[in-house]
Amino acid sequence: MPNGHHEAAWRHPSTDPRRAATLKHYVDIARTAERGKLDSLFLADGVALWGNVRYNSHTLFEPLTLLSALAGATERIGLIATASTTYNEPYHLARKFASLDHLSGGRAGWNIVTSAGEDEARNFNRDARPAHALRYERATEFVEVARKLWDSWDDDAAVIDKASGVYADTERIHPIDHNGPHFQVRGPLNIPRPVQGHPLLVQAGSSETGKEYAARFAEAVFTAQQTFAEGKAFYDDVKGRLAKYGRSPEEIKILPGISPILGHTEAEAKEREAELNALITPAYGVRQLSNMLDHDLTPYPLDGPLPDVGTFTEGAQSRFELVTGLARRENLTIRQLIERLAGGRGHRVFAGTATQVADQLEHWFTEGAADGFNVMPPTLPGGLEDFVDLVVPELQRRGLFRTEYTATTLRGHYGLARPVAKTPVKENAA
Repeated sequence: MPNGHHEAAWRHPSTDPRRAATLKHYVDIARTAERGKLDSLFLADGVALWGNVRYNSHTLFEPLTLLSALAGATERIGLIATASTTYNEPYHLARKFASLDHLSGGRAGWNIVTSAGEDEARNFNRDARPAHALRYERATEFVEVARKLWDSWDDDAAVIDKASGVYADTERIHPIDHNGPHFQVRGPLNIPRPVQGHPLLVQAGSSETGKEYAARFAEAVFTAQQTFAEGKAFYDDVKGRLAKYGRSPEEIKILPGISPILGHTEAEAKEREAELNALITPAYGVRQLSNMLDHDLTPYPLDGPLPDVGTFTEGAQSRFELVTGLARRENLTIRQLIERLAGGRGHRVFAGTATQVADQLEHWFTEGAADGFNVMPPTLPGGLEDFVDLVVPELQRRGLFRTEYTATTLRGHYGLARPVAKTPVKENAA
């Protein structure tokens, strides 16, 4: 979201869509986030042309490529890239994330997605996306293979003994010989074990299948909840699933998304929100909403109710439920629903002063609905600068946020342990 998370951000006077095609734009954003001592920079991604590019700017850069460049322009901030398990191979991605982790000194994270879009499938020799359950089945095996590959080098495999001429102890480098229903991978990886052991694993699905997947694999969950009650229920649900996988609640961080629109007064913040909403192009919003719901809404009047779109989708199920629930609960027209989603596509939008935003974050955090937040500035770079300059100092004054980095790795920022390497065990053919 190079111009900001509000869908009309590219039209706002404070943004420059042309600058979003330059590395300097992202370097400035990353350095601002690092100045605010934030944990990480999180890049969304998809492998198709999103939405209706006639009416909105589009993300230009492949995230692992971009984050590799940002690794050299920053020192402490974590670097999280989104990558699909549906349209990649485990060896390929395991190597890329291991590379980023080494190049950044242990700051890499992987946001695991299964790619819900139909347009994405058509870019990879498919007529339609795989079913929801099949995507998660593949994703489960995919991450298992990636973790085996990261462990295929013991931490001390590279001995680098110039005197003896031995670079690596090959007894400490292991083929994984994985043979499963989706992947056959011999290994080992052709790069030593990552600095963090494994790059941090992030997940964003909130369907039943997604929550179970998160409980099994994820170390951070990026989630969308509109109310505190929904956030608290999700938090307790996911944390409560970990025990069956031999994990403790502290091993996963729940990070709801929030798009804060800041003003020096509440009235000023509301004016900024209205200013952004006035720039919405309805044709774009209808296309986005149609994609979320897997239902073509173009024939329906903007000021009429949301039509019957069914109760199920093979696409992004949790977002489908959030959007349809919001429309029913508040009796919104299509136009009103588009406006409500414009700032965060289902994530919470809150307009207020720095104190009011800090109050919201403190409430969710201290009352057990969040371990932290994925901050989604409405405009970039200005919205991030406002958060770093106004909200972060308020959180620091309350003793809720660091004043200096105390760790050098992304796992360290999140307070998560470095995984112990597991020597791969050869599997029987599936």
